[in-house]
This record gives sequence, structure tokens and C-alpha cells, in this order.
Amino acid sequence: MTEIADVLKNLDWSPFWISMKTGVVATILSFLLGIFAARRVMYAGPGKKSVLDGILTLPMVLPPTVAGFFLLLLFSRRRPLGSFLFSQFGIKVVQSWLGCIIAATVIAFPLMYRNARAAFEQVDMNLIYAGRTLGMSDGEIFWRVVLPNAGPGIASGTILTFARALGEYGATSMLAGNIPGKTATISQRIAMVIQDQNYVTAGVWVAIVLIIAFVSIFLMNWFTGKTLKNVERW
Repeated sequence: MTEIADVLKNLDWSPFWISMKTGVVATILSFLLGIFAARRVMYAGPGKKSVLDGILTLPMVLPPTVAGFFLLLLFSRRRPLGSFLFSQFGIKVVQSWLGCIIAATVIAFPLMYRNARAAFEQVDMNLIYAGRTLGMSDGEIFWRVVLPNAGPGIASGTILTFARALGEYGATSMLAGNIPGKTATISQRIAMVIQDQNYVTAGVWVAIVLIIAFVSIFLMNWFTGKTLKNVERW
């Protein structure tokens, strides 16, 4: 117990704050992109829907290191896109916090997209038809009918996306590296201290991650239940 107290006293909290900031920004981006993509795919034809769904879901089934490899090829300063971003805008993606955000967003996005799409497709079509008979446009129907009724799925998808972005390791390591105080996340810190056989510090970080995961699951259940009650009242 004394050893754990000493670890907590001298613990470098920068991986926690880097992970939290990365998770929040990646969740916001995944939320916006996931809602947009789910809506577009929902109204697409069967063939186009299958192709788009396969492309958008691909990062979820690929190993994170494979996704990180493709991102590294894409944003490296030796490649056209990476060179253009750096030369024209001074934007450096590789070994930067921006790289953490991009990697976490790419890996977490499919969770938001899949949950949003499933939630949209479960909305009662009679509500959509009723909106059309009232003269509502497709945009109005989406924002005033589909989105409120898909609330539970959207809420759970958002929280799961945050948890996934927070714990991302493989793609982040390849694209952003493991720079202390800059790109070193909790997952990377755990891997490093285990390599040093510092199991007490690793255990403390694991406990922190477990607490965050439990809170995420609790919030997902709470928000889902609350949203379901609101939808039933509505």
C-alpha cells in the first residue's frame, strides 16, 4: 500500500490529460462525421450502401497497427498529402498531438457510425411518413423526427466512441509516436512501464483505466435509459 501511495504521489499525469483531450476531440469529430455518414448511407441505394458501409466500417475490423500504417503512409512528410500540409500550412501530423486525434478518430469513428445507422434504421417508418404528410422536408424529418427517436443509440454510440478513442494504442503509436508530455497516452504509458517491469505503476494506470471504463458504461446505461423515457413521453 505504501508503494502504491508513493507511485500516486510521484505519478506523471500528462498521459491522463493527453488521453482525455484526445478522447474528447476524437469523440466530437466522430460524432459529427458519424451522424453525417449514417444519414447519407441510410438514404443511399442498396449497392451504394453496401460499398459505403464496407469502407466506413473497415477501420473497425482492421488491426489498429494496419490502420496506423496506412495513416503513416498518408500523412508522412515524404508523401504528397503530408508534404503539402507541412509546406503550405505548417501542419505536422506524424509525431504530434494532431496525429493522436486523427488516429483515435479513425479507429473510433466506425463505432459511432454503426450505432447511429442502427438507431436511424430502427425508427418507426410511420413517423417518417407522417412527417411527409405534414409537408416536412427530409432535413426537417431527420432533425425533428429521426434524430430524437434515435437518441438511445446515439447516446450509447457516443460514449462507446469516447471509450474507444481514450484507449487507442496501435494506430496512435504508429502515427503519433510515444513522446512524453506530447503524444504519450495512458495505453502507451502502460506498455512502457510494463517493459521496464514496473508493475506497480502499470497497475495504477490500469486501475485508472478501469474506473474510466466503468464510468463510461454507467453513463451509457444512464443516458440510454433516460433518453428512452423521454422518447416514450414524446
